Amino acid sequence: MCAALKINYSEEILKLKKSKNALILAHYYQRPEIQEIADHVGDSLALSKFAAAAKEDMIVFAGVKFMAETAKILNPGKKVLLPDLNAGCSLVDSCTPQAFAAFKKEHPDHLAVTYINCSTEIKAQSDIICTSSNAVKIIESLPKNQKVLFAPDRNLGKYLMEETGRELLLWDGACVVHEAFSFNKIIALYAQYPKSKIVAHPESDTSILDVAHFVGSTAAMIDYIKKSYACEFLIATEAGILHQLAKEVPNKKLIPVPTQEDNSCACSECAYMKINTLEKIYTCMLHESPEISISTDLIEKAVQPLNRMLSLSL
Repeated sequence: MCAALKINYSEEILKLKKSKNALILAHYYQRPEIQEIADHVGDSLALSKFAAAAKEDMIVFAGVKFMAETAKILNPGKKVLLPDLNAGCSLVDSCTPQAFAAFKKEHPDHLAVTYINCSTEIKAQSDIICTSSNAVKIIESLPKNQKVLFAPDRNLGKYLMEETGRELLLWDGACVVHEAFSFNKIIALYAQYPKSKIVAHPESDTSILDVAHFVGSTAAMIDYIKKSYACEFLIATEAGILHQLAKEVPNKKLIPVPTQEDNSCACSECAYMKINTLEKIYTCMLHESPEISISTDLIEKAVQPLNRMLSLSL
């Protein structure tokens, strides 16, 4: 009986990338081996820019569905693939198009600023999109007398109100990963590492942000840690960030903050992000499926608030 032939998925993916003229984009929260074969690794804002500027025939998005949809909206002439359509997002699930439309209808005098972690249908109903990298800048760009509703992340919304001094009407949604960090555990860790700096993503609960030395997007956290004179860091975001960080700052101690429920490992992982594997990327490139498909009408509506975001992010 012949033994099954073992496939080197990394090598085969790189061959397919060349033969199919494909661009591979990966979020910081993807598995390390996926980050290693990507053309670009970044946060939502950076990946949006890479997708919009892509010249290749095909974009393979190693991330979650709303990210691949964003790539298709920004570059509709390209074939956009997502390795697994089940790669969702709790923030997307928290804000349905019907409920959001009703929310907007109740507040017709409010401008709708929407976090990029939402579906295409929500983007199409929005006035402007933001990411955690540019949200403060976008809110501050709006006239002070303009009423604003913000969806779907209430924690990011609270952070924006604190940073900008603006009153925002908040949708009641949250990221299950970032909201799960334990305040008590982070304080206990800080007692162990009193010289450390606490860095946190603004999707985290206010109690975590209040004790953080730095709050920012994934890319901003990496930049802060690279430039900081500190040698130890407590990191309150998805554990996938540690792969790039370890390469950028090999001599610094990186300590992931545990979650409330976490008794098995000292990290916090997004199950949706970790759905993607090298095998799934290989298979989707080989068969050019699953492909992201969005109607022309919906793209035309959704691209407008995205372009407003990008114009403010130059």
